[in-house]
Amino acid sequence: MKQNPVRSIFDPEFTERLCEMFERQICFNQVLGLQIESLAADAASASLQMRPELIGHFTHQRLHGGVISATLDAMGGLAVMAAIGARHPLESAEARLQRFGKLGTIDLRIDYLRPGHGPAFRATAQVLRLGSRVASTRMEFFDTEDRLLSCGAGAYIVS
Repeated sequence: MKQNPVRSIFDPEFTERLCEMFERQICFNQVLGLQIESLAADAASASLQMRPELIGHFTHQRLHGGVISATLDAMGGLAVMAAIGARHPLESAEARLQRFGKLGTIDLRIDYLRPGHGPAFRATAQVLRLGSRVASTRMEFFDTEDRLLSCGAGAYIVS
């Protein structure tokens, strides 16, 4: 159960079903512990809590770089889902969700700027362009003190 409601521009049914898909049906997002915080027409944010299973460097208790990369990739995909949903506002929630069937990452670049320390993290993504075949995104990963730890860019096939 979510601790806080998702801030969303979308209708409650679409928001609830997108959260269900992203947080529970995509099992790896469940492993990461991603919790959607907000959904906008071209952006999304989510949080995750530090857990022992996510540590990459046991001596320094640092978050694994693969967790950061996977989180940023997932966030880019989520922002694209939101942008697709916003592009078709008159369709039912089911019809909009069906449009995600071919969504997939085709390019991903991550820059690691600082080590991941702390009790929790927040990730954001923004769609830079949603074309008919490819979407481009920019993503950022922050600690609880709002320090930028990593940033990335992704391209996603949408058709």
